[in-house]
Amino acid sequence: MSKLSLIIKREYLAKVRNKSFVVMTFLSPILMVGMVVLIAYLTKVNDSEKRVIALLNESDYFSNEFLTTEGTAFVHYNNITLEEAKDSTMHMGYSGLLYIPNETDLEKVTAHTFFYSKDSPSTTLVDRLELVFQERLRQRRLQNLGVTAKEYADMDAAFEINIAAFNGKENVKGVNEIKAFIGGAFGYLIMMFIIIYGGFVMRSVIEEKTSRIIEVIISSVKPFQLMLGKIIGTSLAGITQFVIWVISGGLLMLIAFSVLDIELSALSNGADLVASINPEVPTPDHSMQIYAQEILDIPWLLLIVFFLIYFMLGYLIYSSIYAAIGAAVDNETDTQQFIFPIIMPLMLAIYVGFFSVFSNPHGPIAVGFSIFPLTSPIVMLMRLPGGVGDGGVPLWQLITSIVLLIVTFIGIVWIAAKIYRVGILMYGKKPTYKELYKWLKY
Repeated sequence: MSKLSLIIKREYLAKVRNKSFVVMTFLSPILMVGMVVLIAYLTKVNDSEKRVIALLNESDYFSNEFLTTEGTAFVHYNNITLEEAKDSTMHMGYSGLLYIPNETDLEKVTAHTFFYSKDSPSTTLVDRLELVFQERLRQRRLQNLGVTAKEYADMDAAFEINIAAFNGKENVKGVNEIKAFIGGAFGYLIMMFIIIYGGFVMRSVIEEKTSRIIEVIISSVKPFQLMLGKIIGTSLAGITQFVIWVISGGLLMLIAFSVLDIELSALSNGADLVASINPEVPTPDHSMQIYAQEILDIPWLLLIVFFLIYFMLGYLIYSSIYAAIGAAVDNETDTQQFIFPIIMPLMLAIYVGFFSVFSNPHGPIAVGFSIFPLTSPIVMLMRLPGGVGDGGVPLWQLITSIVLLIVTFIGIVWIAAKIYRVGILMYGKKPTYKELYKWLKY
């Protein structure tokens, strides 16, 4: 154990004292925060310019449908020709001109309505404009069939089914997707950490092997101790860097957003145009309160605890494989044939996890991938925001998943140690899967 602790200490200090490690530890949060702040700032500047649409309405319809709001303004032209309106719109630099002609009935009015613009207009803008005419046409056609304005309003009222749990707690749709997204963010962190720091373990083994230092070290330390020490030491260095990133990145984000007076709402837009075309749509404050309460009700402590458990077990499994690959090759070029089979389960976990957990977190695909050891660190975290027990992940599935991870870790470490024991002393021969199988028999 004393030798193992020395190896862990050596690997940890070698990583944290490395100049590139120190530079990237403090430079990466600045770059990441700078990118987020730049996007938010540019979005704010872009949204600060009000979208102006000229409106030439020669008909007796649509007099109150297009109203000016904070982000979208409608300039009404009166008593001018269409050509004069076009010239004025282009001269003033407006976003476009909506021309509604004077016709005998609504059907002809809408059939001859045009939206003129210098460039191709956005699909969102065109869809919202079309919605106004579509609603008015539907209303008029139903009135021609004898439906009154009040009857149409009653008929056109939106319907949302009431959702509640069996215990009577009110609920809203989309909560599973939000919870899966939050869990997916934790799973994505695990995947990125495995890819980045697993590669560190592999490169460390390759460096020592090519420099022949490993031949000196192996004379006094067992290969298994050396491999395990490298994995643990590198992981501790990675955790140190990750914690510094989170703390410094969070502080920099708060400072930057406060100094530049940027709100997170600056990153979203488009709702203003909806309000300008249909200002009578009510704001679902009650639904937003329910969504906020659902997010607060997520068992964050449980999620963080199991994030750490799945993070450690998942990283130990994959880093053992990376260490075995590093021992089997002489340079990073030869690792390409082995890297993709490692990354594939992680990618599969992300994509299949999102599709399956979003639609049915308790379905057979979601359950299967959350138990399978190579994908469970990601997929299980997508399911855990729903809690454990009733309505969440069954306890037996959680226990089975962790037990299988531990058993898999022991098995992979045993296999990796056999490859590592032979591979670290093999030079000048490009390994194949057949060669690796032979090494397992030694």
